[in-house]
Amino acid sequence: MNTIDQIKQRLTQLEPTAIDIFDDSASHAGHAGVRESGGGHYELTIVSPMFSGKATIQRHRMIYDCLSDLMPGTIHALSIQAFGPED
Repeated sequence: MNTIDQIKQRLTQLEPTAIDIFDDSASHAGHAGVRESGGGHYELTIVSPMFSGKATIQRHRMIYDCLSDLMPGTIHALSIQAFGPED
């Protein structure tokens, strides 16, 4: 299973209605953090009803809780855009 599939699998507990993950690792080749950890750079856009009424930091914490076993090893950097259905 590749990293994007692992991320999607772990985020299913947030019951997303939409999820898009872009692997931006190639843009960061040679970056010191990538050389040290070997992890990739990812951009995540996710929509979930579980984010309704939550502040951005709360949404991000929910995502980090789901992905904690992949960070900082498999995932070196993660850019997040998290929305509730009403956003």
